Amino acid sequence: MQLELLNEQGQSSAKVDAPDTVFGREYNEALVHQVVVAYQANARQGTRAQKDRATVKHSTKKPWRQKGTGRARAGMTSSPLWRGGGRIFPNSPNENFTHKVNKKMYRAGMAAIFSQLAREGRLAVVDSLKVESPKTKALAAKFKAMGLESVLVIADEVDENLYLASRNLANVLVVEPRYADPLSLVHYKKVLVTKAAIEQLKEMLA
Repeated sequence: MQLELLNEQGQSSAKVDAPDTVFGREYNEALVHQVVVAYQANARQGTRAQKDRATVKHSTKKPWRQKGTGRARAGMTSSPLWRGGGRIFPNSPNENFTHKVNKKMYRAGMAAIFSQLAREGRLAVVDSLKVESPKTKALAAKFKAMGLESVLVIADEVDENLYLASRNLANVLVVEPRYADPLSLVHYKKVLVTKAAIEQLKEMLA
């Protein structure tokens, strides 16, 4: 598999060989969907809580007598049928949202995403990505010159200058290969990978 090598102006200057095990796989939509959903589910925190009819604030007095009023029978105001009553199946604070995905499935799903991005022309290679100072303006100008608005950069090494310069850009995310996730790969319009990062991805996903 060959990927485009971009220069400083965002133009294709050459081709770079990439391993087919990572960038040349067939697209498995069901697997990719499962991996993305599992990643989103595992990021959820079970911190929400609702009250049932026992814990909601209420009076135990019977609202009206059982018969003779013409209204439906009512025992107490905590009934789930009443406004302000408890929930029938409340969310508990210890709810578990995790989905289990085997390592082999996760690697195959990530490789399928990379392969599809390469086929769609949304993935390209750069020699390296360095900034001399932690200035957001300088990095934003570099991406603008390359014609990139929404970009995920997978760099072999993210130094302090690059991290500080990129963290305040809304549509830019710079990560090392081990922190690349399926949701970000799908979300950003363009994915840039440094040459050295290709070898790291090969070790991780091949």
